[in-house]
Amino acid sequence: MPEKLLVFNGINGATGDYGLPPMTGTELANFIKGESTPANLKELRHRYEQDSARHLGVRAGVDPSKLEEAGWGVIFAHDADPAVKEALNDLLKLRQSQAGQYFRVYEGPAKKGGGHRPGESKSKFLARNDVGPGPANPKKVPYYLLIVGSPERIPFDFQYQLDVQYAVGRIHFDTLQEYANYAASVVQAETNGIKLARDVRFFGVANPDDDASNSTTNLLIEPIYKKTKKTWKEWNVEATLRDDAVRSELARMLGGDQTPALLVSGSHGMEFPVGDKRQLPHQGALLCRDWPGPKVWEKGKSIPEEHYFAGDHLASDANLLGMLAFFFACYGGGTPLNDEFSEQAFTERMAIAPHPFVAGLPTRMLGLSRGGALAVIGHVERAWTYSFDWPDAGEQTTTFVSTLHRLLKGHPVGSAIDYFNGRWAELATVLSDELKEIKFGKEVDPYALANMWTANNDARSYVIIGDPAVRMPVAKPGDTPAERPVLEVSTSNSAAGGPSTEEHAATVELAPAGHASSTRPQSLGLPTLPAQVADADGKTALPALDLENLSEELKTVVVTTYGAKTVEGDSPQVVAKTVLLLDGDVQTTVAENMMVGAEHTARLHSQMVEQAIKARLAWLELVARAAPKR
Repeated sequence: MPEKLLVFNGINGATGDYGLPPMTGTELANFIKGESTPANLKELRHRYEQDSARHLGVRAGVDPSKLEEAGWGVIFAHDADPAVKEALNDLLKLRQSQAGQYFRVYEGPAKKGGGHRPGESKSKFLARNDVGPGPANPKKVPYYLLIVGSPERIPFDFQYQLDVQYAVGRIHFDTLQEYANYAASVVQAETNGIKLARDVRFFGVANPDDDASNSTTNLLIEPIYKKTKKTWKEWNVEATLRDDAVRSELARMLGGDQTPALLVSGSHGMEFPVGDKRQLPHQGALLCRDWPGPKVWEKGKSIPEEHYFAGDHLASDANLLGMLAFFFACYGGGTPLNDEFSEQAFTERMAIAPHPFVAGLPTRMLGLSRGGALAVIGHVERAWTYSFDWPDAGEQTTTFVSTLHRLLKGHPVGSAIDYFNGRWAELATVLSDELKEIKFGKEVDPYALANMWTANNDARSYVIIGDPAVRMPVAKPGDTPAERPVLEVSTSNSAAGGPSTEEHAATVELAPAGHASSTRPQSLGLPTLPAQVADADGKTALPALDLENLSEELKTVVVTTYGAKTVEGDSPQVVAKTVLLLDGDVQTTVAENMMVGAEHTARLHSQMVEQAIKARLAWLELVARAAPKR
């Protein structure tokens, strides 16, 4: 009798086939036998022993639900753009007021208290901050830690390992405006008395003739839904399952009329090959019931966007303020550089992306301008379907249920997901011991080993996209809930949502000379634009340019900062404008009321001008080098 095939989560959007081909338990077990020992096995074993003694993450005597006891810190790359910190200023001020003496900012090149350094492991980072293995001690390093930056700068592995004992989250956006939007969303949710309805919605996809998605809904999403509905009577708990789990219904839960406080989704995650233009924006997107399944779908045929939900499918006016989400989907949280399974199966590391990145859907959800989600729990790498279906034991949903129940109790998301960290510590320890016994001749039960391995990898790779200290701002039982307020961020650059931040790219507009007008000139202490640019040899290159024939649009750069709209429908007010002329002249104009209580606005505008000058100098240098010498 042929062995049962294991079908895995994840669909290749370019071919319409499984991202990882189905295989038998024996085939998978043969790959697993080559598993190397985790680099942090000692710490995982220590964590496992701690959990047996009822110590979870933070040291005994510290309440993880109280920031004044557990502490809060933010980790930047050692050379991070200071403008990113500035954009998060309101969030940092809030956390400092809450965590008090246990508030930390890790930034810059300093040894102690400095930012993350290239190639730095978790143990090295902690060691230079006087911390060794063991429970988190907020007096030295806070329990809640927010990583700010891309996984290319601060790797996912660093986040995984730090998360064993700490509550860790990450944010990374392409624009300063999105950082500011996220900070404003968290501050609004925690300080303005928001009372969302106590709504939980489950979204479980089961595509026809597809064992993976059917198992996810039958053995994970539906059982958790039923347990939650039975236990939490004061919550409105609803589910959209199987044939009803279509893309249009998911859109109603992500900014539409059914947007809940907590969304739990189970589905295939979309994946795309390296070089596919859809990979960066759409990898990890949620495949819905619209896809008719592997038997009907023509092999080799690309899956259209109408069958899945990605970040750029969110409506421009979507408001997710105060929302938390949990996505069980391959790459739903992010994508690493290399495919770790390929190293096991084919003894080589296969690059699956041009660089590691955070998934587009949670990133977009958090950075919305009208109100972003507070956090998304998602998966980096593959989400393993069989991690919750053990031989002879049926469904294994305790870790998932425990995490959701902590969220519903009002715990911070970092404290709630700690169950997965404990499960990873247990499984990694047991799996390492099992593989050692197999090397010494123990008979292998391939399906038991496959379940243990997939459960271990699954538990390890859940990450928080967002601040790990956030919690749902819901109405208390008996209170009348209120609708989500619309977020208005007071400052944006001249093209809200345009590029800026870590790559030092300013958002500017090219405009004809004389475009700016002023109500009152005022200096913001801005640098001046040099009249000449030197080439690589130190020789002046700018005079070689044909300035007379250079278009007027390229002679002037305008940087504009807008304030919030005061009346719905009105255009945003221009509060500051700087004109950079090619001859080196800098003209800055501001509105009469701009400087009143607007120090943050002034600094942000100044930073944008500095970035514009850097971009302009780089452009002039390129043009100068390309221009014919006279």
